[in-house]
Amino acid sequence: MLTGNLSETAFADLIQLYTLGRQTVAVTLVSPAGPDHDGIIFIENGELTDARLGEVTGADAVRRALRLTEGEFRVEINVRARHRTIHESWNKLVLEEMVAGDEASRPDDDVEIEQEESMLEKTQPPPAGRNRRVPIAVAAGILAAAAIGGAFIWRGQQQQREAADLAQRDATLAAQRAAEVRKAPARSVAGVTDTEIVFGMSAPFSGPAKELGRAMKSGIDVAFAAINESGGVNGRKLKLVALDDGYEPERTRTAMKELAEARNVFGFIGNVGTPTAEVSVPYALEKKMLFFGPFTGAGLLRRDPPDRYVFNYRASYAEETSAIFKYLVDVKRIAPEEIAVFAQQDGYGDAGFNGVAKMLRRYRRDPARMLRVGYQRNTSEVGDAVQALFKRKRPIRAVVMVATYKAAAKFIDKVKAERPDMIFTNVSFVGSQALSDELMATNPKDAEGVIVTQVVPLPQSKSTAVLRYQELLPKYSLGEKPDFVSLEGYLAANLLAEGLRKAGRDFTTETLVDALEGLKGVDLGVGAAMNFGMSEHQASHKIWGTQIDERGNFKNIELE
Repeated sequence: MLTGNLSETAFADLIQLYTLGRQTVAVTLVSPAGPDHDGIIFIENGELTDARLGEVTGADAVRRALRLTEGEFRVEINVRARHRTIHESWNKLVLEEMVAGDEASRPDDDVEIEQEESMLEKTQPPPAGRNRRVPIAVAAGILAAAAIGGAFIWRGQQQQREAADLAQRDATLAAQRAAEVRKAPARSVAGVTDTEIVFGMSAPFSGPAKELGRAMKSGIDVAFAAINESGGVNGRKLKLVALDDGYEPERTRTAMKELAEARNVFGFIGNVGTPTAEVSVPYALEKKMLFFGPFTGAGLLRRDPPDRYVFNYRASYAEETSAIFKYLVDVKRIAPEEIAVFAQQDGYGDAGFNGVAKMLRRYRRDPARMLRVGYQRNTSEVGDAVQALFKRKRPIRAVVMVATYKAAAKFIDKVKAERPDMIFTNVSFVGSQALSDELMATNPKDAEGVIVTQVVPLPQSKSTAVLRYQELLPKYSLGEKPDFVSLEGYLAANLLAEGLRKAGRDFTTETLVDALEGLKGVDLGVGAAMNFGMSEHQASHKIWGTQIDERGNFKNIELE
């Protein structure tokens, strides 16, 4: 990676070097005015393709960059733009900017042809009495004709001086790069090097919940790979180190300790589960380490006011179960007394039940009188729950499930054998695709009609973010199909990257937290703006309703 300073190497000379050489590069500009004024220029096979400088994009960004005289730059080879926003040639943009500069510096609308005449073949003198002045547009046309083979006409005197001092400049840049490598940071930040930021993840990669950990990691990996291919964040690549906790809190404690103390990670992203979070969150808070985008909607990660180092992407379980309970009562016209809860017997199940209890109180019902049945974590022992459901004197018409996919599928199969008309719903943590696959493998008729609330759009939808995710998935995760869980990991990782960009290159956990709390109205392309604040550490409150069809696919349903 080439680095330097615009006070020593003019921006125009830098771009000219790569356009004439027909190279493919990304030139990042770091403004002394702060990250909001930074920019990036993309060149592909010698042609300008895309540019951004502050809030300005396209050709206008290049024109503005031509006026820069200070700031740093970084050049990365073989980095391409996602979209093309520039269709003008480099020479045309340079000539236009030079002409604009001439117009601004001269009082008349016309300019005299002075030094440029020496570059052109002499013609007959003008008629007597005619002033030898031509419109500026003509001058620009003459100059364009003279720019044969991409010849660079820009600040001639400076170009000659820099050509003479080329060897000296190269030596200066080399010395500057060597000094940057040798320079020790003012303060050491765990998990952060000059080229890399390392994050940790504790999740199940074995046991009945392994698909949740695998999919969440896949989404984060895809996002990190795409970000890294585009140059990383502020010049650093993102790396994920994931350890298996089997969805067991005791193993989570060991994994968190290893990640922080042996693997030396900067922070955590994408941890899976509520019972495991009961261990991992206190550890992260004690160590004052970032705990970002966990795959759980539990209330212990959403305190009021929020814990400083805990940030959530997704809506809560209470929000999901409240929404589905309201749907069952107001849309499906099912009495609250005819709804039961099937929940995992731990903090995960409790968090989901709390949302239902809240809605019961709104309907002036006593939560203590609601039927709640369940099962033990990491098992599929649902027989007792099924029997308790059938023994209820008043028939149950709908079940709100707060379960993982294997237990949920077995419960649905056993209940539908006796009650095929039963309505089943589940929260997003179930692992929607895994649930559908389990049901279709057991009895395809069991799958049809099952409702799952989601915190991300359909993975097959056509929103901007999801289309990008669909494009990247086969590139960086071969064989992986679009899935709700991996899409959540992908979106959470991109939201984290926004915070890292805002924090700048010289950051710590504290300054990153400050930057995250300053993120407002971030549009990831999913139909809902993301917002953080000092009193708001949950970016999204959006909930989508989905239902499995006869083929095991998901379709949207309106919850209101």
